[in-house]
Amino acid sequence: MSLSHGKSPYPRIAIVVGEQSGDNLGAALIEVLGQHFPNAQFFGIAGSRMVASGCQAWESADALAVMGIFEIIPHLWRLMRLRRRLITRLLADPPDVYIGIDAKEFNLSVERKLKSAGIRTVQYVSPQVWAWRQGRVKKIASAVDLMLCLLPFEKQFYQQHQVEARFVGHPLADQIPMQTDRIAVRHGMGLPIESVCVAVLPGSRHGEVARLSDDFARTIAWLVRHQPDLRFVAPMSNDTARKVFTQALQQAGVLSQVLLLDGQSQQAMIASDVVLLASGTATLEAALVKRPMVVAYRLSTLTTLLLKGLGIVKTRFFSQPNLLANKQLVPEYFNAQVRADILGPAVLAQLVRNDRVALDEEYVRIHQQLRQNASEQAARAIIQLIEQSQS
Repeated sequence: MSLSHGKSPYPRIAIVVGEQSGDNLGAALIEVLGQHFPNAQFFGIAGSRMVASGCQAWESADALAVMGIFEIIPHLWRLMRLRRRLITRLLADPPDVYIGIDAKEFNLSVERKLKSAGIRTVQYVSPQVWAWRQGRVKKIASAVDLMLCLLPFEKQFYQQHQVEARFVGHPLADQIPMQTDRIAVRHGMGLPIESVCVAVLPGSRHGEVARLSDDFARTIAWLVRHQPDLRFVAPMSNDTARKVFTQALQQAGVLSQVLLLDGQSQQAMIASDVVLLASGTATLEAALVKRPMVVAYRLSTLTTLLLKGLGIVKTRFFSQPNLLANKQLVPEYFNAQVRADILGPAVLAQLVRNDRVALDEEYVRIHQQLRQNASEQAARAIIQLIEQSQS
């Protein structure tokens, strides 16, 4: 397949991601696109996995790892300068396609500029526009030529608003086997096979980890007091998260009780009997490895007041297992509810829930629904878009 843009005899593909989950998606996508286009050139804002897969990093994905409405304010000028540099560089030497992976506010603003200049744009991972501020869909339509959706109900939403969208499934559902070997993973970690283990994941972005670490550490202390034989394993997504969480564990007096890992979040979940974690992609990962979980989510006070005051939240749930099931499969706690005396009992309740068979059946259904060979599906949709631009 021979494509060209300007003087280039091969496709030039810009990709911009903003966090670890986006880096994972980007790396998998690059690998599949590279199979179709062995001489393709990939460049943009990338994480370490994307770089290892052959993407030239103009900036690190860490530069975009900011969440929340008011939380972004201290970083606003830096992000605006970064966006301006990126747009200028891309307009000066246009790629065949621009792929924004998550990092919705940043990517959509870039995509709008590029699309108006005739550059094809793809947003891979939909903003949660179906959940709140649904009016944003008009701006999305002006920014993207194609929306690639990981969740099935997202495509239906965009179809109702005349936005071109494809449901491609979720790469995690392709990568994770339907059944996992907890015993083998525990052997690899040096965890006793017969122990009861809690995996604790306070998040990957700095603000998220900072807001949850103290209460997660206090929850571990609460659990140690009420069930001293519990084991704890905590995979850390980066050095910053490790530093913040280590300090919280020290203050709670439980640092010696927790096995801290560098990465290995999926292995930690597989090894566990229950997972305590921040809301986000990790909740889907925990569902795909079929583990009970307790989900926590905390925003800044200003962001919370704004969302409540405007009444713009349109969904009952925020964790992905509950959203996909359209019912509460797992307990989820928000803001003031994120306390040790609430999270601790919730964790213990998950260890003895009497509907575990039904829960696992729901997890299997979700897994099967999302297992669509997502990276291949996404790559084919992008290839088709590139071909259309060359015809």
